[in-house]
Amino acid sequence: MIPETPAIRVVIVEDSPTMRAILTTRLERDGDIVVVGAAANAAQGRAMIRERNPDVVTLDIEMPGMNGLDFLEKIMALRPTPVIVVSGSAQQGAAATARALTLGAVACYAKSASSGGLPFDDAGRLAGLVRDAARDRTPASSPKPPRLIAIGASTGGVEALQILLSEFPRDCPPTLIVQHITARFASTIARTLDHHCAPTVVLAAPDMPLRTGHVYLAPGDDRHLTVSGGAALSCHLSPGAPVSGYAPSIDALFQSVAWVVGAQAVGIVLTGMGSDGAAGLLTMAQAGARTIVQDEASSSVFGMPRAAIALGAAGTVAPIRHIARHVFARAA
Repeated sequence: MIPETPAIRVVIVEDSPTMRAILTTRLERDGDIVVVGAAANAAQGRAMIRERNPDVVTLDIEMPGMNGLDFLEKIMALRPTPVIVVSGSAQQGAAATARALTLGAVACYAKSASSGGLPFDDAGRLAGLVRDAARDRTPASSPKPPRLIAIGASTGGVEALQILLSEFPRDCPPTLIVQHITARFASTIARTLDHHCAPTVVLAAPDMPLRTGHVYLAPGDDRHLTVSGGAALSCHLSPGAPVSGYAPSIDALFQSVAWVVGAQAVGIVLTGMGSDGAAGLLTMAQAGARTIVQDEASSSVFGMPRAAIALGAAGTVAPIRHIARHVFARAA
């Protein structure tokens, strides 16, 4: 007889008794999730997490005493556990959402902004987030590194890229960058980045094969940088109308990475004005890729990161000096 898969153990931290009951009913509906504790505040939640060792915690933000964000920070420091924030403050684009993701929450699920209750029928979305979070807690012992990394940046991006790439290993996966610059400065920026990191940084050229340990910067000459190929990947440069207001466009790069590389890629949006990259990053996330966005505190301009967060495209929000560790965490 094949043994049954153990139920996913959840602790709910929520000050409303009615909401605790609704969450319990909704999560336990299919039988593969069991609520092992329901706490009314952070103090009770801390005790239940310590005693019952849940696979996942759902956490409200607005609670008496210690608020949910402060409690989340303590959980991640003292007993890292997958946390899903379930709160009226977790609307897409809200500051609380960005802060929660920065502190380590794996997802944010929004209560109704008007009633403070859960959506009447979410088609199992909350339970699905819990299942995904439980799987993420026990990754494979020898996970594969990403096949390709795609980065988009604009205002303040050159400095951010220097910091980010300085943390990349010499044998990093092929990495493609669209930085909003003019062709006049592209070569100088490539040389500057190459000087600050272990991998080799070059300007992308048509049909250039993508190699381990190499970083490819878009030339900035109105040609879109995309990726092409199958078993062997290569750069593709093509003239075209601006996408999201730019040529080269971050969205154009990310869309191609989603189509060609899918879940084997990592997408990163750094500091910049406007929204280029947000839609493409969402496409990458929907294709199964990991997605990372620079946080507000370390961004020169928070426009592009904010737009990506607002679309729900950011899997992780992190300071620029922590992004590399998120990129390579599963390959450690």
